[in-house]
Amino acid sequence: MKARSRLGALGSAVLGILLVAACTASTGPRRTGEAARSSLPDLASMLSGRFQGTTPGNELRLDLSTLGARAGTRFDVFATATGRYRDTNVRRAGLLRLETQGKDVHAVYVPHFDPTVTSLSREATRFTEDELRAACNLYFHPSGDGYVGETSGSMTCAQAFPGAVGKWTVEVDPAGIRLRNVASGETLRFAKTA
Repeated sequence: MKARSRLGALGSAVLGILLVAACTASTGPRRTGEAARSSLPDLASMLSGRFQGTTPGNELRLDLSTLGARAGTRFDVFATATGRYRDTNVRRAGLLRLETQGKDVHAVYVPHFDPTVTSLSREATRFTEDELRAACNLYFHPSGDGYVGETSGSMTCAQAFPGAVGKWTVEVDPAGIRLRNVASGETLRFAKTA
């Protein structure tokens, strides 16, 4: 599925990148010496639940729940970000479609512009043309006990996440998620709470 989306403001941009990164991985064996296994279901399981912002000014909560899977090669994850980022109230929701592609897992994030859409809504997996045109795509690979990825930079996800210009690295491990703007060093951390 080619999906496009749009969010608002820098806080939303960072959140969108985080939501995409939170559910993407490689299908290669883990580097920790574990037996080879599919990274996609492993990571989707690792990231299901709630995450709480831990960096200053980040009072956001992320809720990630799997809507469906297809033979372990694709997962749909509904993602919601609520709370405050700096001085801005945030309520964003979107869908992550995760599919294995060779050694990598391709993730497409499609936000819902309608803030009333939830994981239980009929519209959870339906999108407007504007939402589909503005999708953001990422690829990730295993690193240590988790996964790491990087946006391609420039304006790649700027339509999906206004303010997300430039490269962002995303690290995911069993304890949480970390986002970092490569140019400025701005970092957001989220700890898994459930």
